[in-house]
Amino acid sequence: MAVRRDQAALVRRWQIGAVGTLVGVGLLGLGLYTTAAEHPLSALGAGMMIACATTVAGTLLGFLFGIPHSRSAPQPSGQPDGQPNGDYSANTNLEQVSDWLTKLLLGVGLTQLSRIWQGARQLGHALAPALGGRADAAPFAAALVLYFLVLGFLAGWLATRLLLAGVLTQADGNALRLFNSAQEQLREGNEVGAEDLRVQAMAHMGKFSTRAMGADPQRTAAMDAQVAEVRAGAKQSTATPEEVRGLFASDDSGLRLQALALTQGNPGLGDFESVLEYIEHPRTPFEHYQALLAARGMINRLGRDQRIRLRAAVVAQLLAPDGIPDASDRRWVAERILAKLDAIGQVPTPRPSGV
Repeated sequence: MAVRRDQAALVRRWQIGAVGTLVGVGLLGLGLYTTAAEHPLSALGAGMMIACATTVAGTLLGFLFGIPHSRSAPQPSGQPDGQPNGDYSANTNLEQVSDWLTKLLLGVGLTQLSRIWQGARQLGHALAPALGGRADAAPFAAALVLYFLVLGFLAGWLATRLLLAGVLTQADGNALRLFNSAQEQLREGNEVGAEDLRVQAMAHMGKFSTRAMGADPQRTAAMDAQVAEVRAGAKQSTATPEEVRGLFASDDSGLRLQALALTQGNPGLGDFESVLEYIEHPRTPFEHYQALLAARGMINRLGRDQRIRLRAAVVAQLLAPDGIPDASDRRWVAERILAKLDAIGQVPTPRPSGV
């Protein structure tokens, strides 16, 4: 394994070195050519911009051609082929766009081969004045564009194949581990913990554009771990509902999170009025998210009037301009709360449009 990693690192160094050498050769050729121009610095600047523009265009093409394709996980026995394994699957929109653009570019290129050469000549003549306007400026400009276009394509393709595939594999692997952990939590009866892990897994897959995180991601991760630890031991906790109610009323955010975590792990310890207050008047996005999780775990213990009030509070947060943002983890949990309330069938209020 170590030998394979060393070989991969050596190959990567050679690839980076080769691309760097080719860039250097191209820039050296440009520099030598522009020294004979009437205004060498102006010609050199124009040539650099042409090289940069064509490199960027080539890199984009290389990226489109190099996007890796996700492989479907093996289907469990008895599950039809083509069906996603579990409730979630990787988003392949980027792959589809890449395939569509690749086929379009290839199709146009093959049908317009006779015009490509003519277009290259016209481009060379158009760029020739920027490189000094000499008699050989047009072919040099065309060669410069072709050189850096191909170089950008190779660099973009290699970078996409070497880096993007590993990043996507790691993200999907993390998401899969979280989904598996969520299933284990569900089997153990920890519905709220399973929901939290599913949300984290979908965040790894890029499902949410907004997450209930503070300014410091490390501190948020530490708070996540603290909440999960307290939630896991809530059923063995010696805390009383009165003590948890006191934690809810604390000015210390850590104690408030402890109260929410205890409620998530053991809904019998929770105080509905406090949780509802946290949903209606959130202090931070993170506490808001944890309060929504706590409310989801309490639904089965609530009376009809409490369920109606909970639904009204969640809907109000979804519809408020400064409430729960779209494509966020909080919106996911809020909609799961509404779905569970609808499934119980004891909340007659119709769901507003768009929610």
